[in-house]
Amino acid sequence: MAERPGRKPRKPRTAHVVRTERLSPHMQRVVLGGDGLADFAADTCTDHYVKLLFGPEGVSYPEPFDLERIRAEFPREQWPVTRTYTVRAWDPEHRELTLDFVVHGDEGLAGPWSTRVRPGETVRFMGPGGAYAPAPDADWHLLVGDESALPAIARALESLPADARAHAFVEVSGPEEEQKVDTEVQIVWLHRGERPVGEALLEAVRGLDFPEGRMHAFVHGEAGFVKELRRLLRVERQIPREDLSISGYWRLGHNEDGWQASKREWNARVEAEQEGGEGGAAAA
Repeated sequence: MAERPGRKPRKPRTAHVVRTERLSPHMQRVVLGGDGLADFAADTCTDHYVKLLFGPEGVSYPEPFDLERIRAEFPREQWPVTRTYTVRAWDPEHRELTLDFVVHGDEGLAGPWSTRVRPGETVRFMGPGGAYAPAPDADWHLLVGDESALPAIARALESLPADARAHAFVEVSGPEEEQKVDTEVQIVWLHRGERPVGEALLEAVRGLDFPEGRMHAFVHGEAGFVKELRRLLRVERQIPREDLSISGYWRLGHNEDGWQASKREWNARVEAEQEGGEGGAAAA
């Protein structure tokens, strides 16, 4: 993807794989390290993310790796593509960056890569970005998401003080996909089975007895159910826009390239539709 006009080109970072671990049947962990992380920092947001760069199969690039040169000299179909992943953990002392990947066999690009990559292999990425951390002055927190949001939700929960009030709902395919999270909050694990993605999350949030006081919410995952929860929170519950971090990380039937290309239009359409209700909707 080309840089937007007026945006200063960003320099990719280079790291290497330190180790990998299978967390569950559909979740793979990859830990990165190396001197390329010397000035990396991901400690202000719990939804920090990086954009991994993947070159097409059979295409090699000259060293030193220069993304601007590649885009100037290589045909567009040979440019690296990006895949976005949340920073599950960042250890500045050991310079280790942990990323978790949802894996569905050979489907997709980054998931299969995460299962076959080996220690010592080079990884290039952009970032970090990020915008959310649990507000310390909120009375309670709501965290909702599918597998794609689990790393960010887990990191947010682990950042909360022991006495924080929070409701966390995570939808996974089945009990074998549940993970241990270092938090005092009791996570409600919802097992999707054969149901549509997000259906159980919608039911759970609709059935929640909302506590009194100011809520700060993090709602992310498949765009369809996120749209419905945005309506519930913004229109029905009248939650202020500034108290919501809500976005579609992915969309059924789209890979990341297709989703990112249409996401802005999708968000604008959703916002316009929901502004016909009571107060509009937060943009993703």
